[in-house]
Amino acid sequence: MTSAPTHRRTVLTAAASATAALVTGCGDGGGDAPATTASPTGTAPASPPAPADSASVSVSASASASASASVSVGAELARTADIPSGGGKIFKEQKIVVTQPQEGEFKAFSAVCTHQACLVSTVANGTINCPCHGSRFRVADGSVERGPATRPLPAEQITVAGDSIRLA
Repeated sequence: MTSAPTHRRTVLTAAASATAALVTGCGDGGGDAPATTASPTGTAPASPPAPADSASVSVSASASASASASVSVGAELARTADIPSGGGKIFKEQKIVVTQPQEGEFKAFSAVCTHQACLVSTVANGTINCPCHGSRFRVADGSVERGPATRPLPAEQITVAGDSIRLA
């Protein structure tokens, strides 16, 4: 007759562990990530895969963070035709989002949300969107359109020569 209390204890312990994991994974939700967390490590959410070309792009946040590779400075990141006008494209491996707010104008920002260091997942309707807590940033300047983030996405340096976009 000891199996019923033992089973109940096991179920309660598992439920408590799952609850603790959820609370830890979501953070306290109380504020922005410090400026030094622009490169998430360890327990931060994994990078999303690179999206398809379109004005509205979507990616999954379940890719492995250890599979991250980088493009060296000066290496081509994309072709100008890859970045939709009024939208953008997320480069998960480089943790950069490149936008084209107006035809022929290209901007680049960190793809790491300033709220709690999640990677942004979509660019749609003029905003760069974070899936973790719903922050939205403007494609024109990376400024916050909707919180909980209170700081803009940091600008990244790119160069555009002809139809090539390169990391500066």
